[in-house]
Amino acid sequence: MTRLFNDPAAFADEALEGFAAAHRRWVRPVTGGVVRAAATPAGQVAVVIGGGSGHYPAFSGLVGRGLAHGAAVGNVFASPSAQQIRSVAREAHGGAGVLLMYGNYAGDVLHFGQAAERLAADGIDARTFAVADDVSSAGPDESAKRRGIAGDLPVFKAAAAAAERGLPLDEVVRAAERAGARTRSFGIAFSGCTLPGADHPLFTVPDARMAVGLGIHGEPGIGEEDLPTADEAARLLVGTLLKELPEDVPGPAGQRAAVVLNGLGSVKYEELFVVYRKVAALLGDAGVEIVDPEVGELVTSFDMAGVSLTLTWLDEDLEALWRAPADTPAYRKGALDAAATDTAVRPETPVRPETAPLPDAGPPPAADASRHAARAVLAALDAVAAVVAAHADELGRIDAVAGDGDHGIGMLRGSTAAREAAADAHERGAGAGTVLTRAGDAWADRAGGTSGALWGTVLRSLGTALGDRDTPDAARVSGGVTDASAAVRRLGGAEVGDKTMVDVLVPFADALAAATAQGLPLAEAWDRSATAATDAAAATARLLPRMGRARPHAEKSLGTPDAGAHSLALITRAVHGALLDHPRDHH
Repeated sequence: MTRLFNDPAAFADEALEGFAAAHRRWVRPVTGGVVRAAATPAGQVAVVIGGGSGHYPAFSGLVGRGLAHGAAVGNVFASPSAQQIRSVAREAHGGAGVLLMYGNYAGDVLHFGQAAERLAADGIDARTFAVADDVSSAGPDESAKRRGIAGDLPVFKAAAAAAERGLPLDEVVRAAERAGARTRSFGIAFSGCTLPGADHPLFTVPDARMAVGLGIHGEPGIGEEDLPTADEAARLLVGTLLKELPEDVPGPAGQRAAVVLNGLGSVKYEELFVVYRKVAALLGDAGVEIVDPEVGELVTSFDMAGVSLTLTWLDEDLEALWRAPADTPAYRKGALDAAATDTAVRPETPVRPETAPLPDAGPPPAADASRHAARAVLAALDAVAAVVAAHADELGRIDAVAGDGDHGIGMLRGSTAAREAAADAHERGAGAGTVLTRAGDAWADRAGGTSGALWGTVLRSLGTALGDRDTPDAARVSGGVTDASAAVRRLGGAEVGDKTMVDVLVPFADALAAATAQGLPLAEAWDRSATAATDAAAATARLLPRMGRARPHAEKSLGTPDAGAHSLALITRAVHGALLDHPRDHH
């Protein structure tokens, strides 16, 4: 279990702070993560990687010459926010564009995609690439749905080495695509991991058994088998990956491959070496020539006891990229040109326009009626933060049934940040709409992950609908909720029946629209709709997830409601209480 921590919600921030302090030769901290200590050479493409905390040395430990130019680091097992990614990318940009790289998870796809759009608006050419190497998470015909696990390393390295050569952005992207298409991974585990502050692991494995086909976020495996010997584990790992070769690889014989045997957190190096001796023998028997193998902890999952095997099938160019030297805090290979390894911090480096600090604009003008209504908005956000804090542990337990268990921490960070941002905006004279949009930006930025992006969208949609001119009436609030429902479905791609927060948001929005159309006061209409939300959340226990990290473990979630749906229902009921306490601030 994770034993050394202070406030669990601050664990990721404090870990990153300590990492940066310990590795100043390689990195410097920036808002949202770290970048190389030395500025990106002018005209070189910047490769910015990222993901949640809990995977060290991914992602911050892979920043340095020959590998990433920067890493955006999110909360525990949660994607960094779009603003974090944008901030890191702006700092890393060397004038030749940015490639954003990450594992293929819903939150990362959302936030890195949004960051690319914002960077484009800043005048920076930004592309995205999601690593999808885990063969257990989807079949070959649905490879685009696969998770990104330890295959991150060879794919990140291919793109970064291409950038180090001075290739243009299109060529760097092609290197990532080529490496991604030729990379496969498979993992096994003997026990789950325990998040900071938790008193039990996200999943357990019965004695004398192992979980097969697991991810890197504490998700349980897709099946169980008897506990193997080291040689039997090697046979399973190698045999699984040799069953699925890239389309342009006719067979393993005569092929060359980069091999990564990755420890997931608490399997000792000596154990890994025992397994690797058999992995190497089996690949040799199949006619595969191993190129620069890596054995160790490279993409972890806190203290999970497990191991994964990654094969990247090399052509001549990919082999050169894999063999290229690198020097980072956690990954070093070969020898870099001594003249080019000056990584001393250079604070005197002029700030380029695209890396100038983002302005902190004051709130726009607001009518007195809207500023008055903002008190009710602030009270509602106080209620949201309070109910999330009271149920954070429960939300984490629900999420851990088939997911990664981070929903409670993420919601706590997001709702707390939203309340603080709303209080600041209200104190500075903002209207109801601006208070909500500032709260939404803060929620998305602080929480990260899929829920952070979606809750940011909810609050911004409501803020846009309410505006800053008038006292919000029931019809305007209802319209904002309807807009939020549509925006969440558009952004996340989920629909009713997918076992997500959408299964609550849609019936809640529909019930609120019907009640306000009947002329009911807002508090009464909200009360009726919150009851519908509670019923809808309970009904998700009968659904199988069709999206997100729970999808590969669909059967495990039967009988348990969706964590995002449950948290939304709790919030709708809490907001009703705030509306009752502030009847004069809405009508």
